[in-house]
Amino acid sequence: MHRASEDHRSVAFPHLVLPLLRDTARLLGAEPDRVALFMASGTGGWEVALTNTLPPGAQVLLPCAGHFANLWGDSARRLGFAVETVPEMEWGDAPSPERIASILAADTHHRFAAILVVHNETSTGVTADLPAIRAAIDKAGHPALLMIDGVSSIGSLEYRHDDWRVDVAITGSQKGLMLPAGLAIVAFSERALAAANTVTGPRAYFDLRPMLAQNADGYFPYTPSIPMLYGLRESVGMLLDEGLDQVAQRHARLARGVRAAVAAWRLPICCRNAASTSNTVTTIMTPAGIDARKIVSHAFTKYDLSLGGGLGPLAGKAFRIGHMGWLNEGMLFGALGLTAMALTDCGVPASAADACAAAAAVWHGDAS
Repeated sequence: MHRASEDHRSVAFPHLVLPLLRDTARLLGAEPDRVALFMASGTGGWEVALTNTLPPGAQVLLPCAGHFANLWGDSARRLGFAVETVPEMEWGDAPSPERIASILAADTHHRFAAILVVHNETSTGVTADLPAIRAAIDKAGHPALLMIDGVSSIGSLEYRHDDWRVDVAITGSQKGLMLPAGLAIVAFSERALAAANTVTGPRAYFDLRPMLAQNADGYFPYTPSIPMLYGLRESVGMLLDEGLDQVAQRHARLARGVRAAVAAWRLPICCRNAASTSNTVTTIMTPAGIDARKIVSHAFTKYDLSLGGGLGPLAGKAFRIGHMGWLNEGMLFGALGLTAMALTDCGVPASAADACAAAAAVWHGDAS
């Protein structure tokens, strides 16, 4: 990323952009002419998805059991959309395909224009079953668009945009793509693109139409971040070189080791169903009377270890270990050992030896 700036209107610039769009689309399992790069965070990607595909005031269904689902719903409301949440979901739950199918089957007038699903809820460490949710929508015979937030999944977990018939997918640069925040990647289905040409709500910076029109020739309708594009070129190349199946398998293997270490500490995780545990982040609940914020602060100030804090109602009750991106077993051994030391210092007995031994048993068994 550290390179001299260049003319983003030059005849040479498409030599960077066109292959980059092609390979980014490969990463998502989508067609290159249906993927756009916006200079924004994932929050900007939410706005791209909503304003380009939904008519003003449209109603959307939100399975909401986490901080980022809450934020996406709030963004939709502030943009003038009507948001209805799936009832009786608790933090730690994964979206239920059966409940979604039931709600859509009862929506005989097709009030819902879209379903907003966070593929991997970063606050709770829960992964949604997107193929099952797609099947639930089909079973109900409902025309709602399926929109997913893949910020902490795409580039780390299995994701197949066209095969799973997702209509709009959003990711950001700062998680599995291993870059600073500042780049939103949005993929569309043909149906979603058709909607983008008919909706009448106001759009300006996040208007998809000029973006796709100029991307087709290797350019942008405004000044792009040159360092971010070169960074994405490198990170996408790394992932494709490793192989997307191998990337997903590596994350699954590392996550199993982390969960084994947490079990050795006898601490519960937030995810309520083992089949839905995330392979990119583990959210760990602390015992009653132990403020998780002190653990996070202590780990950073004494051991130079950055743990994620609990968000929303989990603030002070949980902390998070992220295991995504360019990561291996040795790096996680260090993180687990230091986490055990911080826990013990803060009054939660936790053995670094037991945690690392439990993780090693998983990783060594997987390797053999």
